[in-house]
Amino acid sequence: MDIRNIAIIAHVDHGKTTLVDQLLRQSGSFRENQAVAERAMDSNDIERERGITILAKATSVEWKGTRINIVDTPGHADFGGEVERILSMVDGVCLLVDAAEGPMPQTKFVTSKALALGLRPIVVLNKVDKPAAEPDDALNDVFDLFANLGASDEQLDFPHLYASGIGGWADESLDGPRQDMTALFDMILRHVEAPKQVTRADEPFQMLATTLGADAFLGRLLTGRVEAGRAKAGDTLKALSRGGQRIEQFRISKVLAFRGLTQQPIDEAVAGDIVTLAGMAKATVADTLCAPEVETALPSQPIDPPTISVTFGINDSPLAGRDGKKVQSRVIRERLMKEAESNVAIKVEDTPGGEAFVVSGRGELQMGVLIENMRREGFELSISRPRVIFREEDGQRMEPVEEVIIDVDDDYTGAVIEKLTGDRKGDMVDMRPAGHGKTRIVAHVPSRGLIGYHGEFMTDTRGNGVLNRIFHGWAPYKGNIQGRRQGVLISMEDGVSVAYALWNLEERGKMFIGAQEQVYQGMIIGEHSRDNDLEVNPLKGKKLTNVRASGTDEAVRLTPPIRLSLEEAIAYINDDELVEVTPKNIRLRKRWLDPHERKRQARSDG
Repeated sequence: MDIRNIAIIAHVDHGKTTLVDQLLRQSGSFRENQAVAERAMDSNDIERERGITILAKATSVEWKGTRINIVDTPGHADFGGEVERILSMVDGVCLLVDAAEGPMPQTKFVTSKALALGLRPIVVLNKVDKPAAEPDDALNDVFDLFANLGASDEQLDFPHLYASGIGGWADESLDGPRQDMTALFDMILRHVEAPKQVTRADEPFQMLATTLGADAFLGRLLTGRVEAGRAKAGDTLKALSRGGQRIEQFRISKVLAFRGLTQQPIDEAVAGDIVTLAGMAKATVADTLCAPEVETALPSQPIDPPTISVTFGINDSPLAGRDGKKVQSRVIRERLMKEAESNVAIKVEDTPGGEAFVVSGRGELQMGVLIENMRREGFELSISRPRVIFREEDGQRMEPVEEVIIDVDDDYTGAVIEKLTGDRKGDMVDMRPAGHGKTRIVAHVPSRGLIGYHGEFMTDTRGNGVLNRIFHGWAPYKGNIQGRRQGVLISMEDGVSVAYALWNLEERGKMFIGAQEQVYQGMIIGEHSRDNDLEVNPLKGKKLTNVRASGTDEAVRLTPPIRLSLEEAIAYINDDELVEVTPKNIRLRKRWLDPHERKRQARSDG
């Protein structure tokens, strides 16, 4: 059977997973009466909740006697470590662009990786049936994007289709019949080349592992494209590291291939196909699985370096151990090392004391997803504020800079520009009307300046702005950037919060907690209305007397507290604060809890 390997890439929420749903349905991968969840490729709970693709996943469909292996790639740059490996398995890419929004930052990130590998793109302008769609403008923007990314003449001569993923159709012209996805299937067969590896089917077996999985019965699973040769269950292979050192020799226990949404055992893996092998004990991502006589490892794509780091520690607050079962530093370390093994974009280092671990990665979202997964698994953690990773070049200190693209109502452009270029040391690159009373702003801003900015941005734009960001490059250090302007309200007592006390504290600032919640000394319970921290007593009840007077028995009406999400909490804290994460709660606290230590700290600060 002929094979085509293609990756679908798109910005977050441009309809990529919905489009794959339609390809699976219309190719006959599902029975007519089969119950299939919407966005079937989003298998992870967090993916379904947030509507984003985090893990790269493969599927396959059959069309006119050809098997098309489709790889669904993450749309967010924070998960770019997945993208860089996955693109090495395919021979073409399908770039999905929202006809109303045009190419966005995450599109640019993944597309630059695909063009650098020489992959030829097919452009699909999705959501052309939306009232705000401007497909011609979006197509011109895609061409300009390819040109700016250094695409070859062959890559610039790309075919394009008009589609509606939710409507289930794709056509070569805007006024086509709008019936089904046949035009896209046929375009893939015509435009994407068959894998060159097919001609190497008689050579010794070689495969580069690109994703790592696990199965309760089969153990460790490695997925990749077969670069040469054939392999079947029972064959003996060896694993080589990137440097060519032998890791282990093992016998294949199972060969699996993607068939629709499931993986099914097959008799033989053939050069050019994307398969999963089981049976190894130590081999991992970027290792070469090969026949015993092969001595050279396959080259693997270099991974972009991490740009931020976060310290993961044990939860040592007075409320530790009440919610979670996994609280020891040893267990936390094992979990982080397991994550670093399968996610090559993450690096884990031990701190001198051994009680905390520095985890480096691509961005706040990647860290937030890792922490959210761990808390759902029963871990309790204390998390520090993200810190940007600097590097030295020719004796000069360099810092990461991100390209920020903002779509905002015209009325709020002044406030956004002032914050980005003033307080946060950003440089304006472009500003132009985006239609429908909106302006598009493009700026290059230091990563440090964007930590904690999203909450301010949503306030400044009354919740109507859209902010997208992507790593742009390294630039000379731009000096000190002011952090959070407001101080915090800190509890000075241990116990259960009282509604009357919180009601009296509302004039001091915004509350993060409600009545009848456990608090402790050093816990942050709200944001102060001024720029200094203030210790308050949330346990102070109303004094009772035997004198009745008008108004004394009125019910206390509290303003609903602000509930920070995990990412918002991590971005909100200062360097001397921590986020306490448990399976049931997210709390903020000062690093020091002992009152004597607080006094010593105050004296040393002058």
